[in-house]
Amino acid sequence: MKKTFILIVACLFAFGGTAMAQKNIKLGHINSNDLMQIMPGRDSAQTVLQAEVAELETTLKSMQAEAEKRYNDYVANQAGWTDLIRQTKQREIQDMASRIEEFQQNAQKQLQDREQELLKPIIDRAKKAIEEVAKEGGYSYILDAGTAAILYSQDSDDIMPLVKKKLGLK
Repeated sequence: MKKTFILIVACLFAFGGTAMAQKNIKLGHINSNDLMQIMPGRDSAQTVLQAEVAELETTLKSMQAEAEKRYNDYVANQAGWTDLIRQTKQREIQDMASRIEEFQQNAQKQLQDREQELLKPIIDRAKKAIEEVAKEGGYSYILDAGTAAILYSQDSDDIMPLVKKKLGLK
C-alpha cells in the first residue's frame, strides 16, 4: 500500500510536470483517527456497542457453563451408562460446542454490522465536512495522515481546524 502510494506520487511528479505547470495542485492532510475521536455521537455509539457486547458475553458465558456442566456430568457418569446413552450424551456435548462456536461467529458479525450502522452517520458527516472544506479551500487532494504514511508534508496544509470549524467542534 505504501509502495503503491509512493509510486503514484512519484509518477505524478515525474510525468505530471507539464500538467502541474498549467494547474497548481494544493495538498491538504487530516488525521481521520483524531477527527473520529472528537466527533459528537461517537461516545454514545461506543456506549451502545459496549452494552451489546456485555449482553452477548453474558449469553455466551451461560452457554459455556451449561456445556461444562454437561461435560462434567458425562465424565462423572459415563461408566454407568449404556453405549446408547453415552453416544447420545456425546452428541449433545458436540452439538452444544457447535452452537457455542456458531454463536461466537454470529455475535462477532452482528457486532461488526452494528458498529458500522452506528458509526456510518458520524463518518458520513465527517466526510461531508472534509469535502466541503476541500472545495472551499481549493484543495486538489486531501491525504489521510491517520491511515497513510506521509514522508514529507511541508507543502500540505492540515485541514483539521477547518473541518472542526465546519462541524462546530472546538
